[in-house]
Amino acid sequence: MSKTRIGVIFGGKSGEHEVSLVSARSIMDAIDKEKYEVVPIGIMRDGRWITQDDPLALLSAAAQQSLSLSGEEPELPASVRRELLDGFGMLGAGVPAVDVVFPVVHGPYGEDGTLQGLLEMAGIPYVGGGVAASAVGMDKVLMKDVFRQHGLPVVDSMPLLRRTWQADPTGVEDEIERRIGFPCFVKPANLGSSVGISKVVDRAGLGSAIRSAAVYDRKLIIEHGVTAREIECSVLGNDEPQASLPGEIVPAAEFYDYAAKYADDRTRLIIPAQLSPEVVDEVRRLAVETFKSIDCAGMARVDFLLSIDDGRLYVSEINTIPGFTSVSMYAKLWEASGLSYPDLIDRLIGLAFERFSEKMALNG
Repeated sequence: MSKTRIGVIFGGKSGEHEVSLVSARSIMDAIDKEKYEVVPIGIMRDGRWITQDDPLALLSAAAQQSLSLSGEEPELPASVRRELLDGFGMLGAGVPAVDVVFPVVHGPYGEDGTLQGLLEMAGIPYVGGGVAASAVGMDKVLMKDVFRQHGLPVVDSMPLLRRTWQADPTGVEDEIERRIGFPCFVKPANLGSSVGISKVVDRAGLGSAIRSAAVYDRKLIIEHGVTAREIECSVLGNDEPQASLPGEIVPAAEFYDYAAKYADDRTRLIIPAQLSPEVVDEVRRLAVETFKSIDCAGMARVDFLLSIDDGRLYVSEINTIPGFTSVSMYAKLWEASGLSYPDLIDRLIGLAFERFSEKMALNG
């Protein structure tokens, strides 16, 4: 019996490049080698695709070199084949070199619908949400608009264009103070892993926070700050998704920023979260409703804020390609719910084929 060839795509051009490499390594280590043949596919920071030699090792070495040198993209060995995509760059005689793709490219150009659109055009099944769900799930402004339309509880927020800020900083600060108040969070609209996010406690800190976020995106979102517990829930499925037990993040820093997520071992994951049965049920219900609201597929992690002041539960965001190591919250929550990491990978691949077959039946 021939093995299913699965292309694991990792790296990419976003600020979450290194996180993606860790996710890819975990998947490739844990996947059932008796059932699947893994085809590693790396994307350099400048967009070059690598499919020969050991793409993961090469990208990992390049990431380390970038940190120690000027930050410019290092040259690759001459033996490495770089492919511009010709019908996905891996199609030979009309037959894909892979049967299914597992994308773990976090952030823009991977989690925002661009990669999913390429895979759709190439006619290749892939794990995770489609083009529209991925795009909405990446853009925090669009995401919050959709959540509101579906009646999901969200904190007060407002969008901000970098150009608007540059044209009238004082007017923008006046509007933020009037509409959102303090404390507030300033975030790039299209980025993950808490990159570029600042907590602002008074007007004096607004300018630097907006400038920091605007480095990463032309569009920002300003959100009212809530003193809250950070609750997360994993969702799995297509048209009939299921929610895991919820977990809680206790960040080492004041909030769950990039350093607290990936560099500070004092951050704690509490699985399952210590919540009343009623709150657990509500988290799981809202997680599924959030997943459905953007027409997501395969997997997502839904993040919540549970107000310490009044016990209100808010949907914070949905992550359509969450961190996917064996110790990431998404996988750990499913493990606590009775689904092991290798079985989770297998289930997601099955969901990718299920969704692709349904599309083909409609198009046939």
